[in-house]
Amino acid sequence: MSALTTAAPGAPVVELDLAELRHDPYPAYAQLRRSTPLAWVPSVGRHLLTRYDDIVHAEKLPEVFSSREEGSLLLRTVGPNLLREDDPEHRRLRAAAEPPTRPRQVRDLWAGTFERTAHELLDRIADRGEADLIADFAEPLVAANLALVLGLRTARAEDIADWSRAMMAGNSNYADDPDIWLRAEQATRAIEDAVAEAAEAARREPDGSVISSMVHAADPVSLTEIQNNVKVVIGGGVNEPRDVFGVGAWALLRRPEVLDRVLKDPASWKRVFEETARWISPIGMYPRQLTRDYEIAGVTLPAGSRVALVIASGNRDESVFERAEEFDIDRPHRPHLAFGGGPHFCMGAWVARHEVSALAWPLVFSRLKDLRLAEGAADRLDGWVFRGLTSLHVTWHTA
Repeated sequence: MSALTTAAPGAPVVELDLAELRHDPYPAYAQLRRSTPLAWVPSVGRHLLTRYDDIVHAEKLPEVFSSREEGSLLLRTVGPNLLREDDPEHRRLRAAAEPPTRPRQVRDLWAGTFERTAHELLDRIADRGEADLIADFAEPLVAANLALVLGLRTARAEDIADWSRAMMAGNSNYADDPDIWLRAEQATRAIEDAVAEAAEAARREPDGSVISSMVHAADPVSLTEIQNNVKVVIGGGVNEPRDVFGVGAWALLRRPEVLDRVLKDPASWKRVFEETARWISPIGMYPRQLTRDYEIAGVTLPAGSRVALVIASGNRDESVFERAEEFDIDRPHRPHLAFGGGPHFCMGAWVARHEVSALAWPLVFSRLKDLRLAEGAADRLDGWVFRGLTSLHVTWHTA
């Protein structure tokens, strides 16, 4: 099915500036939800679907809203992969890769090393009294954890983080910047080499990792398939937990009364995680392509139409979340969309939940006494396809 690169007949056309979306996409999303819940946006080259119920509806119809979008930025960046496949191919690849990321495996295989790594990173900064918690803690923590879970024994945390940044820039390169493509290509080649080495080692000695699981899958997975899917995991596996950590810590430090309550009730860290992921979705949208004509949000889209499911907008839908723009850990539970839905529900959700809400936040706030935001720091939120803090400068007492 060829992708259509123009608006569907009858679809409203809305001009959005990509720089403004990067700065803050939420005002534009609110306007779209109110007036044009499905709109063709020329700068993005697809129809944006922005209401919660419509997004959930589309996620439940993968046979109509296909992940196999022609010409997607993710395909260009990493090659064919499970995120851009439908069943049964998606199911085969996911069944091979997923077992090491399930809750019991996270607890039994990885949690101990996750905690040791967190302590080691905090040991390095504890006496300084100041740090950028993104660069000095969150990013190296999640990158080291990801290398462990994937089975990339020879990759450094710095490598994983650099590769992730380069590929995520490619995945959101709607401006078609050639320098961004070059960096993404360099990163993917390096990953391919590292995965080939790890796969050979896992073939000789299984280690419970994702690469080992794929190498020994009952339904065979080729080396190229392993390489491409590890690229995908490195992308989301760094930016999602890193950005939830940063945004959640930032939100609490700006709300001392909420932080005080959370510190007195450690079980509430789980609520902080879910509300953070809803409030500022680390992944803001993902593409789909229609396999047949279908009406949604009052517009009949022809087969081949390109659609973006804007989950960041769905997570701020006022018809589902009262006072949706506010950070509120006490809001009544409603399922958010930050990890996607349907067959493509995020494979790394349990890893992220554990490393951030069970380990990273509690350890940071217990070990760094009187933690507070650094005065005058230029920390800012950035991005719309992927969104998070560029930095998180903090100070604390060392005595």
